[in-house]
Amino acid sequence: MKLLVFSDIHGDKAALQKLMDIEADYYFADGDLANWGRGLDQMGPILQKRADRMYVLPGNHESEHDIEQFSKQYGFHNFHARSMQIGKFAIAGLGYSNPTPFNTPGEYSEEELAKRLEPFAGLDPLILMFRRSQPSSTARVARCISAARRCGTLSIFISRITSIAGTSTRRRECTRSLGALRLGTWASAGNYSI
Repeated sequence: MKLLVFSDIHGDKAALQKLMDIEADYYFADGDLANWGRGLDQMGPILQKRADRMYVLPGNHESEHDIEQFSKQYGFHNFHARSMQIGKFAIAGLGYSNPTPFNTPGEYSEEELAKRLEPFAGLDPLILMFRRSQPSSTARVARCISAARRCGTLSIFISRITSIAGTSTRRRECTRSLGALRLGTWASAGNYSI
């Protein structure tokens, strides 16, 4: 099973088209398809050829409402604060980010971020996608992730403001990275096999 996880497109239609040319079983748009919510309508037609397998989360540049409407308009799955089962894995997604210096539309306080991650802690084995603007976030978020790890296998795909990383912990066979894909100044993606 192949998952293509990408983020921080920021209106780069050429980068998005390259991603849609990659074959995968599931596609996860992990936020910031546009800048400040503007231009989502230009990204929709590009993603539409994978609509039945497209799961979308808001980044710090989109609101929950933006992504809800965008998903409805183009037939995508709104994956913000949701989970699903793929084979033996629970896949969970949480959009937005922790506070940034830019006061963007999609930001949670560290406390809200940790609270919104808590429902996923009982899922096992878990692949969790969420965004943080800084790699060393608060201890509360770290405790939430530690609680999730104690439940079993956990792979975390953390999309930062400028990149996405795939980290497999506990059981190495959980995920296998098929390679990071650098697409431009901001856009990035990871192609994973589970």
